[in-house]
Amino acid sequence: MKRLSFLILALTITLFAFAQTVKKPAPQPPSDTYEKFKVAAAGYTFVKFDLDKTLETLERADIHYLCIKDFHLPLNSDAQQIAAFHEKLKSKGVTGYAVGPIYMRTKGAVDTAFEYAKRVGVKLIVGVPNHELLPYVDQKVKEYDMKYAIHLHGPDIVLYPDADDIWSHIKNLDSRIGMCLDIGHDRRAGKDPVKDLQKYAKRVYDIHLKDVTAASKQGYSVEVGRGILDFPAFVKMLRKVGYSGMVSLEHERNMDNPFIGIAESIGYFRGIIRATK
Repeated sequence: MKRLSFLILALTITLFAFAQTVKKPAPQPPSDTYEKFKVAAAGYTFVKFDLDKTLETLERADIHYLCIKDFHLPLNSDAQQIAAFHEKLKSKGVTGYAVGPIYMRTKGAVDTAFEYAKRVGVKLIVGVPNHELLPYVDQKVKEYDMKYAIHLHGPDIVLYPDADDIWSHIKNLDSRIGMCLDIGHDRRAGKDPVKDLQKYAKRVYDIHLKDVTAASKQGYSVEVGRGILDFPAFVKMLRKVGYSGMVSLEHERNMDNPFIGIAESIGYFRGIIRATK
């Protein structure tokens, strides 16, 4: 009996040692790797956290693109600060693809935003300009050769509640002026973001990913997949129109501790990408 016990123990130790030498497969690339569009993060998701915590979260979620907010990189940042910022992003495999949203109520604010984007080295500004500033923004996109995506806000503020409203203001402007289609806010304004993506695809330069509870002002943000948006239809439309920009999670729930919600939202969305392929 003792000999049998010894043999069993020896076999167990041998199998354990062998298991430690077996090379585990590397993590598989995320499903969006094979799409024209890419999953990204909107900086506002991390409004209560510093850049280090933001990048730690992006690394764990396997997200490699970030829309830069000025609380992480101030508008008056100099060349040295910007270089250090990009180096920190690079160390985590992250690229800053745009800046904003930036609210613009004066021509001076427009000037500041375009100069900031130029120094940061991006070609897309997500902005919210007062209506009377749109002719000036039109001049600036030509001067700087940048795209400008107007962010919509649903029924919360008068400026740009939905995609139709943005289109009514930009349709006769330079084609580099388009929209950041926030699908959650568009739905809260009573619109269908799938149809709006189809209608305005050529002028959709950024997308904010979120889910909401109702198609009304009373609707509020929830984790992607827990609300009323039709994500299978949305992903299919992304493919149909050939959207090649970013789909940036803007998580606005439990913002003091959003990390589980971020993981759930990204996991769900990537699952839909895989399931609808």
